[in-house]
Amino acid sequence: MTALIEPITERLQLRQWRAEDKPAFAAMNADPRVMEFFPAPLTRKESDASVDRGRSHIEKYGWGFWALELREIGEFLGFVGIKNVSDALPFAPAVEIGWRLAHPYWGKGYAVEAARASLEVAFAVLQLREVVSFTALQNIRSMRVMERLGMQRDPQVFEHPQVPGESPLLRHCLYRLCADQWHRVNPA
Repeated sequence: MTALIEPITERLQLRQWRAEDKPAFAAMNADPRVMEFFPAPLTRKESDASVDRGRSHIEKYGWGFWALELREIGEFLGFVGIKNVSDALPFAPAVEIGWRLAHPYWGKGYAVEAARASLEVAFAVLQLREVVSFTALQNIRSMRVMERLGMQRDPQVFEHPQVPGESPLLRHCLYRLCADQWHRVNPA
């Protein structure tokens, strides 16, 4: 196992997944508001498998899509982090930043705060040259988070290979942030 990285911010703990996260994560993944820009809400089995994949990625690399917890009370909020993208994506290989929070935690700045901590790991600890993010063209909220992080929209629009061809969510936009841009805005 690689050394585990678990970033901490003023309000948040990004940490390895625990078995007790699965029920809250499944409830979040069944919420149509949270899953609006995904092909469908996840079943409990699909949600649990996602936790298992996230845990395995973190065990292998020391980082990944971390479980996100409110430090003050230890409450599970969702996930935020960085991970290797699927080889099926047209811009692979790459490391993506992503997030998904339960609806009650939207609009409180948690996604941006945790994403900044994730980018600090990506650029200051892992010395990555670039991080990407992507979403369905309709997902304006996530695009705003990407822009608040300093990410730049790539002209490339692509069809996500895991989205059914007839879905209105098929077409995705791509955002990029290079290490030089990050370090200019966040000097050591």
